[in-house]
Amino acid sequence: MGGVAGIGAAALLTQLAGVPLLMAPFGATCVLLFAAPGAPLAQPRNVIGGHLIAATVGLVMMNVFGSGIWQMAVGVGVAIALMQFFRAVHPPAGANPLVVLTAGVHDWSFLATPVLAGSVVLVAIALVINNIGQAKQWPQYWV
Repeated sequence: MGGVAGIGAAALLTQLAGVPLLMAPFGATCVLLFAAPGAPLAQPRNVIGGHLIAATVGLVMMNVFGSGIWQMAVGVGVAIALMQFFRAVHPPAGANPLVVLTAGVHDWSFLATPVLAGSVVLVAIALVINNIGQAKQWPQYWV
């Protein structure tokens, strides 16, 4: 139910607003948000922060070094290290540098849409879905 609601809402908002709010790693984000909401990796800071950090790394790699095999490898490695440093590890976000580099994204607005807006939509849907029922309390922490 959560995956349908999360991706469905992001897809509908994409259609209505005419701005992209979806990217492939958000499917894996839904697995964590709705199948393992108590996991540290599924908390809002990790979801939003992890996606922003990793996408930023991808954009830096693309804009400074271009796209290639070593840029992809270094991009993923640096994204992991920075997510650990900022305590915002979110495994699906580890794919963001690959998304940026394989798609050839150069535009920094990618951080706003789909990365920030899409991850915020998913967290908002998780806030509703994960608190339905018997005294549920999600998230366990915000920051």
